Amino acid sequence: MRCPRWKTVFCAAGLLLLSAGNSSKAQEPTPPTSPSAPATQTPAAAPDKTEKKKYSHKNDFLIKGTVFNEKALSFPGVELRIRVTGEKKFRWESYTNSRGEFAVRVPQGSSYEMVVRVKGFAEQTRTIDARNGADADNMVFRMEPAARGKK
Repeated sequence: MRCPRWKTVFCAAGLLLLSAGNSSKAQEPTPPTSPSAPATQTPAAAPDKTEKKKYSHKNDFLIKGTVFNEKALSFPGVELRIRVTGEKKFRWESYTNSRGEFAVRVPQGSSYEMVVRVKGFAEQTRTIDARNGADADNMVFRMEPAARGKK
């Protein structure tokens, strides 16, 4: 059974009138405040504490390179640790990929110390200067087997 067309039009018109009446109440202008009244921050305008500040990598310094073993073959799975020169704590860690390559971004303006290590090979340390205005440094490490007495 179908409803007559005039009932559908009548109901739609009534809904439009109801919604128009409600929206006019919701959009009433706020009363003006006096210039001498102190400005207060509403909770809606307060900054959200869960929102993180976005960090741009635009000005970062890129440390990239390749690690080879004693037979001049690429060396996957080598641990890389980077810290600011003079600090004890390592702030960046990475591993070489399947082709022995790595790439790590660090902030410009400091000098960094990179430690490359893998079991059975001597640990190597290099200093990287990220203060010279360049945006990248390409490095090559050739790992040497550790002495038999040391691990």
